[in-house]
Amino acid sequence: MKHPARPWLIGIAAVLVLGVGVLVLVVRAKLPTGAEVAAQVATSFEKRFGVALKVGGAHWSLLPAPVLVLTDIATEQPRPITLRRIALQLRLAPLLHRVIAVDDVEIDSLVLPRTSVQAFRGKGPKPAEGGGDLVALPTPWTLAPVPVELLRWRDVVWIDRRDIALAYDGEIAFDPEWRPRQARIERAGVSPPVRLRLDREAGQDRWRTRIDAGGGTWNGVARFETLADGKLRASAELDPHQIDIESLVQAFGRSTPVAGKVSGHSTLEAQTDKAQDLGALMRSLHTRTTFSVQPATLTKLDIAKAVSTAGISRGGRTALDELTGTLDTQSTDDGVVMQYSNLQARSGVLSASGKLRLFNRKIDGEVAVDLVDGVVGVPLKIGGTVSDPELSLTGAALTGAAIGSAVLPGVGTAIGARVGQQVEKLFGGGKPAPAKPPARPSRKP
Repeated sequence: MKHPARPWLIGIAAVLVLGVGVLVLVVRAKLPTGAEVAAQVATSFEKRFGVALKVGGAHWSLLPAPVLVLTDIATEQPRPITLRRIALQLRLAPLLHRVIAVDDVEIDSLVLPRTSVQAFRGKGPKPAEGGGDLVALPTPWTLAPVPVELLRWRDVVWIDRRDIALAYDGEIAFDPEWRPRQARIERAGVSPPVRLRLDREAGQDRWRTRIDAGGGTWNGVARFETLADGKLRASAELDPHQIDIESLVQAFGRSTPVAGKVSGHSTLEAQTDKAQDLGALMRSLHTRTTFSVQPATLTKLDIAKAVSTAGISRGGRTALDELTGTLDTQSTDDGVVMQYSNLQARSGVLSASGKLRLFNRKIDGEVAVDLVDGVVGVPLKIGGTVSDPELSLTGAALTGAAIGSAVLPGVGTAIGARVGQQVEKLFGGGKPAPAKPPARPSRKP
């Protein structure tokens, strides 16, 4: 249930400067050598972004079409951004008129450590300018209405704050003003596939959006617009359908305490000022998903154990007929905050409600479990981490130790004993022990 858009796209945009900034050299009367091209790329990159660059090799040719290839590129950072190869194929006719028009950009094996990409924050292309400030061309050189027709990449690796490396393949075909006409982005080497596809609708700033994930779909419409106050907004309305949660999160190197197939409705919105870069737009992303998982399994929590022992419970499983709720996510500089609200769970005569917050893999929440036809409410605290969650009874839950023998405030020993029996019955922990017949009064001699 995570949203699919990610900041490594900024890195793909940044590497385009490696070739476009020196294309003017290719059509000069005195053609430069490969070493001169490599040196000019490194100089232009450092001047543009303030980060030194090493270029291992450069090769270009004019016939049958102008082509520039750069290899073995690395930024001079503690953990460098590396690029094995980038190739640019240009149109010759526009070049003769001092217009830059690139038919095809191919990126192969780009590695983007998150800590290194942060050095480029605020230096990327502005959304209002459509990325036009990515390179500064000398007068009278200009960019074509569609500067790049097709951008393709293979094995672009994003390394996140937890040092998890995820590889992506994809391609984007552009219309004027850098609007994607068609786009495909997918996680490399995972099955079932996790893939995003965009198709522009009749030249509008509206895209048909199709996502394959976890054996299901997450389809809808995405939009880009300028608001009345001048701000820019990207938004989407998507409907997840029968997406296997475990398969989806495993495709991104994560684990989940909930298993099952999710369906529902999602809204996504990102908003920024025109003066900010595309990274700021991505970092403002907020999503909301109303979801239903039928059936669902809590793969790392045993509610029966937590309730029946009146202590801290870790591990185990809880089968549910249904789990519903709302998930809000908000991107921040330190990660994504996930808020689950209106959680409702049902299993036989069990019902539960609650909320929780997940940030940097830490869980904080509360759940109220209703047993015995809703007569008894047992408040539970959820804590720990995603990989090791824990349940415990809140301080006000009990006045004794175990529920089976405790006196619940305002309910009495009879209900307390019944709860202890129902817990085992509901969660498959064994049949409740038969009640003992009442003792007969002794007769006086």
